[in-house]
Amino acid sequence: MEKITEELLEKMNKAIRSDRQVRTNTAAMAKTELKDLAFLPVNAAKLNGEFEIEIKTHGITAQQKSGRCWLFAALNIMREEVIKKTGVKEFELSQNYLSFYDKLEKANNILEMAIRDAGLPLSDRKVEYDLLRGMGDGGYFDMAKDLAKKYGVVPKQAMPESYQSEHTDKLRYLTNYLLKKDAGILRSAVKNGEDTRALKEKMLTEIYKIEVMAFGEPVNKFDFSYRDKDGNFHEDKGITPKEFYDKYVGLALDDYVTLINEPTKERKVNTLYKFHYTGSMAESDVYSLNVSQERMEELVVKQLRNGCPVWFGCDAGAFGDRKEGVWDPDSFDYEGLLGGIDLFDTKENHLLYRASSATHAMILTGVNFDKDGRPERYKIENSWGKDVGHDGYFVCSEKYFREFVYEAVIKKEFLSEAEIKAIESDATLLEPWEVY
Repeated sequence: MEKITEELLEKMNKAIRSDRQVRTNTAAMAKTELKDLAFLPVNAAKLNGEFEIEIKTHGITAQQKSGRCWLFAALNIMREEVIKKTGVKEFELSQNYLSFYDKLEKANNILEMAIRDAGLPLSDRKVEYDLLRGMGDGGYFDMAKDLAKKYGVVPKQAMPESYQSEHTDKLRYLTNYLLKKDAGILRSAVKNGEDTRALKEKMLTEIYKIEVMAFGEPVNKFDFSYRDKDGNFHEDKGITPKEFYDKYVGLALDDYVTLINEPTKERKVNTLYKFHYTGSMAESDVYSLNVSQERMEELVVKQLRNGCPVWFGCDAGAFGDRKEGVWDPDSFDYEGLLGGIDLFDTKENHLLYRASSATHAMILTGVNFDKDGRPERYKIENSWGKDVGHDGYFVCSEKYFREFVYEAVIKKEFLSEAEIKAIESDATLLEPWEVY
């Protein structure tokens, strides 16, 4: 391997000494954030305006300092059904309630995988991905679907947020610290021929205890009262979370299918994939149907036309600004700011080399079209609070959608016969390290 030599350093220094742009940009970057220097307000202004198709939603939520965007987005779709059925003006489902069970399920899954893979060395790739990485806040729509089906949902007032539910870093670190210690104990117990069931139950009870102290005890029954749009009072006393879901949400969650656009040689179009990892329930997998970018966008528009918002996953770190509420490659000249480099590669290489992936989930609530009837920009309901973007709503260009949107959840009724056949076929199993 060739090392960096003094000769090479001198050659590089000589190449930039006469470059006036280096001097100017050095001064600019010294005291200003890169995104502010790169922002092109004239280009971003082109994304302003009303949307030809727009679904009105009811209130912006705030995930605070937690990675629960996927859950917020799923619950925000569900809460719109509650509003339709009750006629209330604003409403939120408890994110903390399902977050409690999400963390408990993830802990159980990790302990189960510690038992399952006890015969594998710690250096094994499966152990590294399934166990050593621990659990995080993140997730997929399938996980939210599984949680709601198993535990139901509750209004936010029945189980409000706590400081720990909104600031998850430290507790998650401590929980993973405990889980990894427990995993080691379970692996040793398996090798020694000991019974691991009672041991695991004790460990999981410790996790449950920690969660109750941090998030509050999840409700089993609660009273739900509200006034409809005509001012009439209604009340359900002693309703359970599953009864609440059936009566006030009622979505057939199994009719929602996650589509992915992963245009790599390893992924076949119209093929169903599944994987199991630390974020899953022990008894569940995450499923997705790979489609072309054009087909994904076509189905997103079709669902929006039919008045249904779309859960989607994107790379939130790519060409966006929280304050301006914009995601658009043409609105940020990072390439010019950094001396004329070329940042863009193919979407395939962005995935293969882990340069980009879905890092954030939100809801698409609107779309506008160009003069030829093609999508040109999308309206987004985010979960970063009302103080960013346009009162909490964001916009992305079609170019951003094409390059940095990787997942969209579509109802079965909008899929083709071939796509229905694909999701009803046996899924191809992906190992954790094969998931982008």
